[in-house]
Amino acid sequence: MKTKKRGTSGETAGESHGPADAPAGPRERIMDATFAVLMERGYAGASTLEIATRAKVSKREIYALFGDKRGILVQMIARRATEMQRALTLPVAVNRDAVATTLIEFGTTLLHEVCHPVVTALFRVAIAEAEGDPEMARVLDENGRGIQRPALVAFLQRASQLGLIGAEADPEQMAGQFLSLLFGDVLLRVILRVAERPSRRDCALRARRATETVLRLYPLTSSA
Repeated sequence: MKTKKRGTSGETAGESHGPADAPAGPRERIMDATFAVLMERGYAGASTLEIATRAKVSKREIYALFGDKRGILVQMIARRATEMQRALTLPVAVNRDAVATTLIEFGTTLLHEVCHPVVTALFRVAIAEAEGDPEMARVLDENGRGIQRPALVAFLQRASQLGLIGAEADPEQMAGQFLSLLFGDVLLRVILRVAERPSRRDCALRARRATETVLRLYPLTSSA
């Protein structure tokens, strides 16, 4: 992974708003404005008045659509989580090879999406605000690890029930080992801006190595 020089970014809260000629709706404008204000002022310093002004909406519209500032943040993070969930499919595996293939695909997408510029920017703000106001960190955790890890544990639990991984495997522990091997210090380095977001190819390589290592730890005692 290449080192990265610190610089500015044109990140926004969403990937796109649709066709190039389609104007963003108020919900998208509010989330993009919130992201910009968060980057400049942090969570505690972000006011709904400034967000409304930048988004060219009224505060009443913000309250109607989101409830409050926390509601905007939850929907921003939930939107990223939804996009990740659509990509992170975990079908029931039918054999050992299918377990490996699913873990590689899951790990590739998870690592690539978690290192997305919007996600890492939100992590930076959450870290900066954590001591004074841990709310943003809690929301990130609930909608990040709180969603993806249980899905992985459930997949491994089902694979264990079908006899596709070693009988001694603890799905919770196995998921933790896989995620630790997958991420290593990659996310930390990206958050610190000392490395670029890994390419999908790099993510696939890490996912394959993590999968091979974890499956070696839990060999089958008989063919499956």
